[in-house]
Amino acid sequence: MGKTKQYIQSLNQHNDSLLLEMEKYAEEHRVPIMELDGIAFLKQLIRIYQPQQLLEIGTAIGYSAIQMAKASSNVHITTIERDSTRYQDAAHYVKQAGLTEQISIVFDDALEWLEQIPYEQEYDFIFVDAAKGQYQAFVEKINSHLKSGGILVVDNVLFKGYVAKEVNDDSRWQSIGEKINHFNQWLVNHADYDTTIVETGDGVAIAVKK
Repeated sequence: MGKTKQYIQSLNQHNDSLLLEMEKYAEEHRVPIMELDGIAFLKQLIRIYQPQQLLEIGTAIGYSAIQMAKASSNVHITTIERDSTRYQDAAHYVKQAGLTEQISIVFDDALEWLEQIPYEQEYDFIFVDAAKGQYQAFVEKINSHLKSGGILVVDNVLFKGYVAKEVNDDSRWQSIGEKINHFNQWLVNHADYDTTIVETGDGVAIAVKK
């Protein structure tokens, strides 16, 4: 981590005991959660756009959902998780945070769940942080459920330097990087979105639905 990155991370330190507990748990159990600068950026987007209905693809242990809920008391978050252990962990932490009324956790495969929701169900903010190789499939499924003018945010779009090929020491991660690069190119050129990629956290794509 470079000095600039370390400096930005230091500015985003906090003393929230539950979040600190979650960060420690994630590190010990190798659960990927957003980096401090990435989550701070995401929360700022929530504060700016003030969404009412937010969909998150990929709950993990509920860290980002809780952070987003803390950024605005007016947002209701529906978050999807297919791993039973992580789903249970998320339910526990959301309850501990006192946010069960604001965050609804769904235990399901996101692609299958998106097939079942009513066509008229719409969201004004969608956050994707799940299986990297499925990013394009997720966006294709959720496109009709994002309102015009709504915000799509996708995490890990620079993936530890493997997308830009700054790093190439792991063949499996190289393959993931290539898939994400394909997705980035596809999203940036998608006719329905105006998209930019920000070098914060592990890379964040922000797309505005036309």
